[in-house]
Amino acid sequence: MWKYNGENRPDFAQKPGKDEESVWDYPRPPEVVSDQRKVEVKWLGQLISRTTQSVRILETASPPTFYLPPADVNEELLREASGTSFCEWKGSATYWNIKVNNKTLEKAAWSYNKPNPAFRSLAGYYSFYPAKVECYVSDIRVKPQPGSFYGGWMTPEIVGPVKGEPGSGGW
Repeated sequence: MWKYNGENRPDFAQKPGKDEESVWDYPRPPEVVSDQRKVEVKWLGQLISRTTQSVRILETASPPTFYLPPADVNEELLREASGTSFCEWKGSATYWNIKVNNKTLEKAAWSYNKPNPAFRSLAGYYSFYPAKVECYVSDIRVKPQPGSFYGGWMTPEIVGPVKGEPGSGGW
């Protein structure tokens, strides 16, 4: 059913320039890639995470999702949230609320505690919704992936169009 898998770009895809990445060159199934750029996550002025040891999930038509190692996340600020979701590739996700100064931000992060075998390197890593918290890559504020469900991180080097934009439902 999915006609694009990173081997050929559709006619409507933007062509990447120097130092850019096309989401249409990302594979399907997705790939886990290490990233040593500085990544920070903040909410209400509180640093939630800072790392240079993140991994990105690269999947056709989606901007990368950054996952941060638990050792570099202030887990004292996280509270497990109700509900789960299921990814055909990674498995069952656990959601996390963030609590800072007696304020709670619901379902701002997620993790895969027992991911499917191909994604076992993600076990315990956290990702955060850039639409809910401030996410930075190399000191540049990340834009959220369009749509209300997706958690991709739109950084300046990403070209699309990306899943979640109007008209992308049939991809």
